[in-house]
Amino acid sequence: MPNSFKRLDAHLSSLGYCTRSEGVKFLKMFRVCIEGVRVFDPRLKAHHDQITVDDAPLDPETLTVVLHKPSGFICSHSDAGKLIYSLLPLRWQRRNPKLSTVGRLDSDTTGVILITDDGALNHRLTSPKSDIVKVYEATLAQPLRGDEAEIFASGTLLLHGEKKPLLPAKLEVLSPDKVRLEICEGKYHQVKRMFGAVGNRVVALHRIRFGMYDLQGLGEGEYKVLS
Repeated sequence: MPNSFKRLDAHLSSLGYCTRSEGVKFLKMFRVCIEGVRVFDPRLKAHHDQITVDDAPLDPETLTVVLHKPSGFICSHSDAGKLIYSLLPLRWQRRNPKLSTVGRLDSDTTGVILITDDGALNHRLTSPKSDIVKVYEATLAQPLRGDEAEIFASGTLLLHGEKKPLLPAKLEVLSPDKVRLEICEGKYHQVKRMFGAVGNRVVALHRIRFGMYDLQGLGEGEYKVLS
C-alpha cells in the first residue's frame, strides 16, 4: 500500500482537503497532528498514516468507490448537466489526480459504477482484455419475439459499424418485455445496440453487477469505499 512521505501542504492538497496556498489557514482551523502532536507548519513532512485531521485518519491515498448511479447524471468532468462526481464529498472532487469513472453509463442508465483515482486499476478494468462481466436488467419497448437468447449466445451478432461480431452473451427472460443480460465487453451503447439489431428498443437500463461489485446495501446516489 502507498504511504507517501510528503510535505503537509502538498499532501493535504492532493487529497482535496485544501489548496497548497490554504495550508497555513487549514492548519489553524483544523486539528492536524503528526503522530498525535498538533502541528502548524505546512512545510513539515510526514508519512500518510502518521497524519490525522480532527483526530480522524486521512482519506486513502488512492480512492476507489462503488456508486449506485441514478438516472440523469453524466459520467463526465466537463459536459453540461448533473455530473456524477457531484454525488461525492466535495473534498473528493478536489483530489489530484482526479477521480474518474471506470467506463461510463449513459445519462439515463442506472446502477453500479466504479469511480477511482487509481489509473492503473482503471486501465486494468477497462482494457478489452479484462473480460469483466457486466450484468444489466433491461426493459424493452416491445415483447420479446423468442429468438434473442439464441442470437446473443451465438457469438455471430455483428453490430452496425463494427468489424467483429460480439462475444457470446447470456440472456435471461424475466418477463415478456424485461430481461437480464450478461456481457463481457463494453462497446459503445452495447446493450441498446444489441436489442436494436433484433428489432427492439431499450426503454430502461439498469446495471446490477460490474465484475465482483454489486449494489448490495446501496440506495440510488449512495456509495461505499472499497478497500
